[in-house]
Amino acid sequence: MIVGRVIGSIVSTRKCENLIGNKFMIIEPLQEMAGNGARFVAIDNIGAGIGETVLVATGSAARVGMEGVPVDAAIVGIVDE
Repeated sequence: MIVGRVIGSIVSTRKCENLIGNKFMIIEPLQEMAGNGARFVAIDNIGAGIGETVLVATGSAARVGMEGVPVDAAIVGIVDE
């Protein structure tokens, strides 16, 4: 799991049928152990906003409850403090 900050959103008018209706956010990792610290895109099903600190699941954990959806990162929580 990665802790990161939402720094923007992505708009895609053409995408896989299974992704229609989903929001995509740009995440900037807050910790060094998140690989090289590069920004990445995550699907957002919980309604995170720009500037919020979030928890992001990656890999197969990102697809739990979303079978058949081609995602590798999903926002799974908003950090309160």
